[in-house]
Amino acid sequence: MTRNLDRKIDLIDTAPRFTDSDAIRLNNLFRGTDTQEMLRSVIRDGLAGDLAVVSSFGAESAVLLHLVAQVDPGVPVLFLETHKHFPETIAYRDQLADVLGLRNLVIVEPDAELIAKKDDNGLRWSWDPDGCCEIRKVEPLAKALLHYDASITGRKGFQSKTRAGLPRFEVDRSDAQGRFKINPLASWDKNMLAAYFVEHNLPAHPLVAQGYPSIGCAPCTSRVEPGEDPRSGRWKGWDKVECGIHAPTDGEAKPGDELPPGYDPIF
Repeated sequence: MTRNLDRKIDLIDTAPRFTDSDAIRLNNLFRGTDTQEMLRSVIRDGLAGDLAVVSSFGAESAVLLHLVAQVDPGVPVLFLETHKHFPETIAYRDQLADVLGLRNLVIVEPDAELIAKKDDNGLRWSWDPDGCCEIRKVEPLAKALLHYDASITGRKGFQSKTRAGLPRFEVDRSDAQGRFKINPLASWDKNMLAAYFVEHNLPAHPLVAQGYPSIGCAPCTSRVEPGEDPRSGRWKGWDKVECGIHAPTDGEAKPGDELPPGYDPIF
């Protein structure tokens, strides 16, 4: 059942919130629209219901957070506290929250009993990175998002082949409730991000200058050589490119994603 995007979504309604048709409609509605204008319409007009930003406070996070804060600094920003972050990331999180005036930073933590049961020595990342991500990221975020109809992510299509063809609006296929994922920076490239940092005098994550263009948990993040895939430093040595929060796109439409003629997957 397609939900009316012109009204606020009732959070106790267990029917699917959004469908592929809704995503196609919004992608077409904002085709060619400036990112800031699109965010302003989505946030202020409630086109996706109650929403939150999901941010890792990583290498490029300041751009999305600044864009959102310019519209409404009170939008909830969810940070997954895995207890495996670089100390520089925690310091950067607090710095950005202060600089951008973020008023609603939500720290999302894994279930302590589950961690004690499944990762009592804290080394699960070394032999089962998928399982570590599941209990420290995927499950905690799924619970946190029960309070929202949509999430805003910082994913960009250029970051890796698993994110090529990323649309601005998509239905989260891992969520039976049909929540939206909104990717405002889907079409942005490195030059656009760099220019935005300079234009708005945004502070950089301290690890970027040390060769970390993509920053996750400390045990599973390595330096990247110039010219390499920006995400090649994540889970190096493992057949793994995503933590499990986001499904790979591989630049292809998914089953059920029949697009109308002229549909642009980015705008």
